[in-house]
Amino acid sequence: MQDAVREFDLFLDLEPPTDTMESDVWDGLSQTQPCLPSKYFYDARGSELFDAICELPEYYPTRTERRILEDMVPELNALLTEPTILLEYGSGSSTKTQLLLNHLDALTAYVPIDISRDHLLATGFSLAERFPSIRVLPVCADYGQRIPFDWRAPELADAVGAKRMVFFPGSTIGNFTLPVAMNFLHRMRELVDEGGHVLIGVDLVKDSAVLETAYNDADGITAAFNRNMLHHINRRIGSNFRPEAFEHQAIWDSAENRIEMRLIATETMSISLPQGSVSIPKGRFIRTEYSHKYHLDGFTRLANQSGFVVDNVWTDANTWFSVQLLTAV
Repeated sequence: MQDAVREFDLFLDLEPPTDTMESDVWDGLSQTQPCLPSKYFYDARGSELFDAICELPEYYPTRTERRILEDMVPELNALLTEPTILLEYGSGSSTKTQLLLNHLDALTAYVPIDISRDHLLATGFSLAERFPSIRVLPVCADYGQRIPFDWRAPELADAVGAKRMVFFPGSTIGNFTLPVAMNFLHRMRELVDEGGHVLIGVDLVKDSAVLETAYNDADGITAAFNRNMLHHINRRIGSNFRPEAFEHQAIWDSAENRIEMRLIATETMSISLPQGSVSIPKGRFIRTEYSHKYHLDGFTRLANQSGFVVDNVWTDANTWFSVQLLTAV
């Protein structure tokens, strides 16, 4: 992998903390309403299950966003008239990003930002080979934290004056509560600077039956994905969760405009953790994820309060999902 690092004009390793699971689990289960961070869905098995979820007929977000991107990319290409650096938070395998790299003529560099160093470098090296005219500049960082990226670095001399655009697909913004989402957008505003852009996927409020069905599929794959988090935690920190003793639940909270994913204990149990034990009584649930949905005008207000104007909104025919272009002011 070191050979791959040397191929990049710039590789920024901010040494993000990658092993905070013990404290995260203890802190989450110690709260009045027990919870676990949704980032722990994604071990190898969790990633496989999520890929399967994305192909389910009930789960509309992935295919709907992909279709919107395919339809709108020619218009976006016409809008981007200046040299542009594309940054992506939580880039993963950068599957959707390749559509932009293929079709946006203004792109001069791609900056994938991900906490998994090995995966980041492997994906970055693959994209550098596939798109030789675009500089690939990987950044290993926790995108949930402020990233001290120095655009004046000598390696980025030709980036001075280029516009910056963050790509944040998948409606991941919906995993944050409103204050956290606003703070996150503020950090994006700092990163792209005045005149820069954010291209963001935003899931929209729709019939509750559609929403609840999307997170409670008939094949039980989402349930397996939810319970797999406990397998992942057991393996990593030696806890004794019994995943089969938890029931998956995903409910629509109309007051907060969000899906809430839960694991409900079907029996009373004591969970052993490195710091001590936590009692989970029968019927108590552990919250594992929020997925907020927005009205278009509500997201516009959030963007405005975070230092952006909404320039363009693309939706599907059902207005179930949106891709929005924000400009920093």
